[in-house]
Amino acid sequence: MRTLLYLLLVLPLLGVSQGNDNYLLNMSEITVKPGHNSQFKEGVMSWKKCYKDNEGEFKWSMWRRVQGKGTVYTMTSRMANWAEMDESNDEAGKKCRMKVVDLIIPHVESVEYNIARRMPDISKSSSSLPEDTKLVWVYNVKVDNYDSFMETVKEVESAIKKAEGDVRGTWYSVIGGGPHVSDFFVTVPFKNFAALDEDRDGVWKVYEKEKGKSKTEDLKEKFRTAVSKDWSYMYSLIDDLSY
Repeated sequence: MRTLLYLLLVLPLLGVSQGNDNYLLNMSEITVKPGHNSQFKEGVMSWKKCYKDNEGEFKWSMWRRVQGKGTVYTMTSRMANWAEMDESNDEAGKKCRMKVVDLIIPHVESVEYNIARRMPDISKSSSSLPEDTKLVWVYNVKVDNYDSFMETVKEVESAIKKAEGDVRGTWYSVIGGGPHVSDFFVTVPFKNFAALDEDRDGVWKVYEKEKGKSKTEDLKEKFRTAVSKDWSYMYSLIDDLSY
């Protein structure tokens, strides 16, 4: 539980760093106890109000996972570099720490913290999500062959960029973590759930139109042999819990 206390007090210090295409992304995955979601949300809102009232300066986003087991939130923030981890002068966070202890921690089952770095060479040209983004699709992979995986991704993203003017998502490389944590993931933004109904070719279909069916099948096989495991979730932005 002290892990959650540390995260909720420190992550807001690591505010959104502008103009840095290969920033570090902090991710705290918070699993809420069954039946405690309302109390958890009220606790976070109380803590957010305290932080805002005390003129806290740093920003974070809170996303709720749409699918999967249990009630899971992911709290994200950015760092321009590792040196920001040494900064701890946040009076607003210190003044509001008991909100975390009394109103949030009792409703949390577990917390997992990970860090990833943005990969600008294969990501959308802008390092920021569109302002109207309310939903992101996140595709995670663990790889057996780094070189083959990167060659495949670069090839596909190059074709997408040629066909559509830019790639669709932002790629991240995960730094460390447990054996179940992905090696890489890509996030694709959407305005809302209705945007998922848009009739749009998948990335492999776009590649096939550009390179042909035979080359597409060869590249798919190369991708399959490079990846040992993959999975995906959607995450919905919770404005009331973000700052």
